Amino acid sequence: MDRLPAIPSDRLTPAQAEAAAAFEAERGVPVFGPFVPLLRSPELMLCASRMGLYLRYGSVLPLRISEFTILIVARAWSQPVEWAIHQPIALKAGVAPETAQALAEGRRPDTMSADETLAYDFSSELTHNRAVSDATYAAAVARFGEQGVIDLTGINGYYALLAMTMNVGRTAVPEGASAPLPPLVG
Repeated sequence: MDRLPAIPSDRLTPAQAEAAAAFEAERGVPVFGPFVPLLRSPELMLCASRMGLYLRYGSVLPLRISEFTILIVARAWSQPVEWAIHQPIALKAGVAPETAQALAEGRRPDTMSADETLAYDFSSELTHNRAVSDATYAAAVARFGEQGVIDLTGINGYYALLAMTMNVGRTAVPEGASAPLPPLVG
């Protein structure tokens, strides 16, 4: 059950109404997904939205790597809304269906490209070790540059924030989600 569902428009505070209007003006859509619970903190929601716009559309990383990384984060946090939104985008951006399926099942994909392998290793180390090894860091800088490493780190952190927010809020999966994220066993 959704703990933090959409706030009816007649119950929004002035700050929430202003933030919701600014969000829609910037994104062209009403508040959705992780931004529904975040609207309880209007300024945080707007800051998060702006960071997300940069990470999705302004990052130096190729879209395929960004979306692949989002799937890694969604799986790490078992976040079905994040998965439902980004899995189709990742496939359209060039992530192989077998690669996405392995992630969904909690397995290391054996069908990753070299860039995906690097993003997977970087993200997995960051999530599980709370750090990145010298070898993985050097490989990431060599491939993506320092800005790319920071953008990759930002994607991991930003989508973890959204996943945590939706997990706390028990945000409902959008109607008609085509790729449900199965729960991990064990």
